[in-house]
Formats: sequence, C-alpha cells, structure tokens
Amino acid sequence: MNHDDDGALGLVLNEPGYVAVAETLPVWADRAGPPALVFMGGPMSTDRALGLARLDVDTPADRGGPAFTSLPGWPDTDDTVGLVDLSADPGDLAASVHSVRVFAGYAGWGPGQLESELSVGAWWTTAVRAADVLGDDPSGLWTRVVARQPGSRALFARFPGDPGLN
Repeated sequence: MNHDDDGALGLVLNEPGYVAVAETLPVWADRAGPPALVFMGGPMSTDRALGLARLDVDTPADRGGPAFTSLPGWPDTDDTVGLVDLSADPGDLAASVHSVRVFAGYAGWGPGQLESELSVGAWWTTAVRAADVLGDDPSGLWTRVVARQPGSRALFARFPGDPGLN
C-alpha cells in the first residue's frame, strides 16, 4: 500500500477474522462487502482499523467523496481502490463507493527491510487486481493469484496447505 524511504506498509488480504463489522463499527455495516468481517491486516497496531473500498469503474477517482482517497497503481483493473476514513460518516462516501473492507492492523517493514527480503527471493511480486483486494472469496485468494503466475510458479497453486500431508 505504501513504500518509501521510511519503509513499507501493507495489508494481509486473505485473513478474515471472526468479528463482524457490525459489532465493531456498526455505522459501516451497510457498506461492508462480503464477507462483512473485520480482517486481520497484520501484526502491527491491531487496535487500529484501516478501510479499503472500490469505486465504480465509470466514476472519476476524485468523485468518491471526502471519506475516500484513491490509491495509485492498480494496473490490471479499471476500478479504483482507495482508503476509506473510518472515522468519517459513511454518508460522506459517494454511492459509487462499495465493498468497504475493514482491516485490524497492518504489516510493516523498516527502511530497506522489504528490499532486502525481495533481493533474496522471500517474496513474489505481481500486478494487483481490485478483485484480489476486495473479492468475495478471500480464503481462495492465494491459490487464485499464484495460479495466474508465469511458468512453473503457477504449479505452487496446486500444493496442499501442509506439504507434509502430500
């Protein structure tokens, strides 16, 4: 989500929690996309929430309303994904903003840490799609994203969750 000289910040996208958005942020329950659960965004600052949402394809990014800030860099989609100010009134979002997903916490890396991990092959990078971020089936996200990777990487999508059970 953010990467600069101070480090990097990201979100775990495929870890829905067990608490409904309606329990923790009831004013956002009607805008929450399925599954309407608070996701575990990462191990840092789990007492804070971040919101992401999608803006309809034909709506300019600056038309999401004052509670919506578009995020750049979504090359494989016509949709705009952005941050939602969860302290704002949900009515401050335009009707074209939907599928709000709430994340408790985030993942973070210090300056140079993520670059170091990337240089030793600890992570694979890929173009992001709005459906990856806000899809209805987060439990199948890893398999779907890996399956569309080039070459032999796609084979990892067929590996069992616990290779010892193979």
